[in-house]
Amino acid sequence: MIPPCEAIYSSFGHLTQPSPDALSIHFGKQLLTIELQHDNTLVQQLQVARRGPRTGAFLLQSLTELQMQPDEQETAILVVLSLLSHCRDLLGSDIHTASRSRALFEAIRRFIEEHHASALTRESVAQAFYVSPNYLSHLFQKIGNVGFNEYLTQTRLEHARQLLKGYDLKIKDIAASCGFTDSNYFCRLFRKHTERSPSEYRRQYHSELIAKK
Repeated sequence: MIPPCEAIYSSFGHLTQPSPDALSIHFGKQLLTIELQHDNTLVQQLQVARRGPRTGAFLLQSLTELQMQPDEQETAILVVLSLLSHCRDLLGSDIHTASRSRALFEAIRRFIEEHHASALTRESVAQAFYVSPNYLSHLFQKIGNVGFNEYLTQTRLEHARQLLKGYDLKIKDIAASCGFTDSNYFCRLFRKHTERSPSEYRRQYHSELIAKK
């Protein structure tokens, strides 16, 4: 049992249940893991990538060496405080990184909305935002839970549905207005996602609209 306001440092890995109420910080090779437990139950866990300068590694090494020097407890306390400050910096960095990623994702979404009729590709959009195509795909999977091409298709089809509802345009013109160069491909894709052809979708929408009047 750890008394209140006390800490245990172990250089041999994770401690199992150091106290029924405790905050544990585990420095893994790749991840910093922070766990809060109450009544021996894990109530919260945070994980942050350990990246950047090897500040944490040097502090941990110093703390391990100080374990064998009982007369250096004041120094050990200063090292622990520096280590906690380093943890705070890692957490803050992760939050800012997540915020920047979200902002970039939203900016790309707006770009697709505004340019969905253009010949967009993963490569061209990535180039427009100065990121790699692989990072662009990662961003959509991580934040949007959707692939880039799938999102682009969904956006174009949604605009096509709006045009079918509100305008008496030819199918090939609607396809072109939504970024599809091949109207036959557009019709196949539309049927795949709606189980109706564009013409059937339009007729059904207007029939339901008349029935409601």
